[in-house]
Amino acid sequence: MRYANYVATDQHGLASRLRLAVVRLNRRLRAQRTNSSVSLTQVSALSTLHKCGPLTPGELASKEGVQPPSMTRVIAALEEFGFATRSPHPTDGRQAIVELTSEGLSYVQDEVAAREAWLDKRLAELDPEEREVLTRAAEIIDRMAGQ
Repeated sequence: MRYANYVATDQHGLASRLRLAVVRLNRRLRAQRTNSSVSLTQVSALSTLHKCGPLTPGELASKEGVQPPSMTRVIAALEEFGFATRSPHPTDGRQAIVELTSEGLSYVQDEVAAREAWLDKRLAELDPEEREVLTRAAEIIDRMAGQ
């Protein structure tokens, strides 16, 4: 019984430390943003469009976990920035298709490059064994996240 309590406590400790480390890393990566006039919600929608390709507003809202009216506002803002465009759906006249513009693609690529440049510098400060541990950890975290 004592062992089971130790394992549960140790796992809780790991969960807490991992959660905090991920939150801190995410905060540091967000600080590397190239254009803070674009909200994090808008950046997330752009990233989803980049990853998934053209989507209907409803599909985008679903993937982002927001209600369609909220996504409509996000899409309108992205159109104002020139980062996304809406076009008629080819088979459903009630729908539209949202996709990245070339400016939107450049924005996403610049954001990713800035964050990865910062992360590359931090990784270069580690020894090869630490980088190997992080390589394995990234694989495990991806699996945990369902990617």
